[in-house]
Amino acid sequence: MESKAAGSEQPKSTDFAAVDLRELLRSEFKLRSFRRGQRAVIERLLQGRNVAAVFPTGGGKSLCYQLPSLLFSGITVVVSPLIALMKDQCDSLRARGIAAVRLDSSMSPGEFRDAMRSIREGRCKLIYVAPERFFNERFVSSLASLEIALLAIDEAHCISQWGHNFRPDYLKLAEIAQRFSAQRVLTLTATATPAVLADIRKAFGIAKKDAIRTPFYRPNLHLRSIVLSAEEQYPHLLSQLTSRPQGSTLIYVTTQRAAEEIAARLSDDGIAANAYHAGLEMDQRMEVQQAFLKSRRGVVVATIAFGMGIDKANIRYVYHFNPPKSLEAYAQEIGRAGRDRKESVCELIMVPEDRVVLDNFTYGDTPTRQGVLQLIELLRGNRGEFHVSHYRLSSESDVRMPVVRTLLTYLELDGYLLATSARYEKYKIQPLVSLQSILKRVDGEQREFIAAVLSHLTKGRTRFLLNVTLAANRLNCERKTIVKAVEFMAEQGWLDVDVSDLTHGYRWIKEVKNLRRLAGKLTDRMLRREAAEVQRLDAVLRLAEARSCQAETLSAHFGETLPSVCGHCSFCRGEGPFEIPVPPPRSLGDSATGIIQEMVHKYPQRMVTARQRARFLCGLSTPAMFRSRMTREPHFGVCREMPFQDVLNEVGGEPD
Repeated sequence: MESKAAGSEQPKSTDFAAVDLRELLRSEFKLRSFRRGQRAVIERLLQGRNVAAVFPTGGGKSLCYQLPSLLFSGITVVVSPLIALMKDQCDSLRARGIAAVRLDSSMSPGEFRDAMRSIREGRCKLIYVAPERFFNERFVSSLASLEIALLAIDEAHCISQWGHNFRPDYLKLAEIAQRFSAQRVLTLTATATPAVLADIRKAFGIAKKDAIRTPFYRPNLHLRSIVLSAEEQYPHLLSQLTSRPQGSTLIYVTTQRAAEEIAARLSDDGIAANAYHAGLEMDQRMEVQQAFLKSRRGVVVATIAFGMGIDKANIRYVYHFNPPKSLEAYAQEIGRAGRDRKESVCELIMVPEDRVVLDNFTYGDTPTRQGVLQLIELLRGNRGEFHVSHYRLSSESDVRMPVVRTLLTYLELDGYLLATSARYEKYKIQPLVSLQSILKRVDGEQREFIAAVLSHLTKGRTRFLLNVTLAANRLNCERKTIVKAVEFMAEQGWLDVDVSDLTHGYRWIKEVKNLRRLAGKLTDRMLRREAAEVQRLDAVLRLAEARSCQAETLSAHFGETLPSVCGHCSFCRGEGPFEIPVPPPRSLGDSATGIIQEMVHKYPQRMVTARQRARFLCGLSTPAMFRSRMTREPHFGVCREMPFQDVLNEVGGEPD
């Protein structure tokens, strides 16, 4: 459907002051008034300023870019890591007659081709993309020729290494905004502490007066907590679900296995519940999601994969059957309740043993010094400007992929590396029309160049292969010129293009003079990050203890002071404070010692350090463990219910 704004005359930048924003809100979005903070954000964007919007979950962040996108002559690019949000918002906008497309991994080649054509032809000016898209040279090539009026970045807290969900890909977005000459930038988040907001402002050049923060506290959310034994945990949940008035309910758990088990137990006990987690097929996830959106009493047992970007106003209950990893995660998850401003209950069911699982997830990511050293050696084997596969780096250094990305980002921040561009090493091409037919549809220099590109196709098993780097060298042109030609033919429907083997480009800026010292510095940095993650979980436990007003405690974490206590949390109701007992240390015993000796004999290269041995016992895998099939050993994870630090102390004490 064609955008209503696309066919009308666009106001020039000097005319924005004459626009009746409230009338536009009514006519296009069927809303009577702006929510708090929305108009302030939109007016600053229309003035051409970079803006940060820190609104609580459900506070109306989306409108802040959707409405001005109708006024700009260029396109609005919305960066979001959430496929569910992209789909939900695109569907909602199209229902209002506003054209919007999403570009994500779930799209077929044909869908992607149609989406790009609608953008190029001006029929659509609002695009939702995942941050990883900016590593796709086909997408980058297409974007380079477009006027970007607004770059909107959702979940912007991911840019901060002090945030709870640091994503290295997000750090690239500030550079991308400059590379594509985005006329203005909007960052959006619900969970920015003062330190995180300072990072966001610094990265995107946002003035202090252009950081719009609306109150975090929502009085209709009633925070509750309780501390129970593992045996009491499920009976308590069942009791709450059956004794309280029915309503749409989200139950958050830590693992996929728990989601399946709790949903099954509830169903057996007469409460229809569905499990939702990343391990389900896409169509299954969408089916559960859509059923929940339509239901007034639906119950979903989910990992954190569910709920982000879901627009459902009448969620009455959010239970945390297992604790979240941070107060930021907690705030996001409870923020999905009560968007209709009616009373909703958010209850945290705390079982002391649950902490072990979350702590161990954190410890599982921290690499060994030897792994970091090997990663740097692999990088140092390249000179000048080079491309390298993150997958290969992870596999050969035995460092998990997300950690590889984080370490590379640290090397960039410290001035050793500069990221250049990502590219795919393999282009697999299936002509949809004859090659002669393609050449008949172009002429002049374009025909000659396309003919030269097509002459470099070689026959593969099922498709033709194009070595873009080799073709660029032989044709004496830039690689991006060939990619642009391939993308043009794909958009015309002449070719179906499949790409693989992503490599990332870097350039050495500063020489690594002392490899071991640098490896130690980076490892220590990861250990500090590990400690920070553990401290975030400590904050969740302190909230659960209800030693003061829980709403006041949560608000203070985000830099907000409440004028008085809430009057309806567990503390204010006189139910707290609670004591969270610390489980006594447990010895591994002789059997674990025997297991270690057996594994060291069987896998001498994989069980060198204390951390490696502790990870095996706690069931925390590494790339090398997968490759050597150690994860299939019957003893893998025999100590997964024990604190990682206790196991580490038993098997050697020092991490390395």
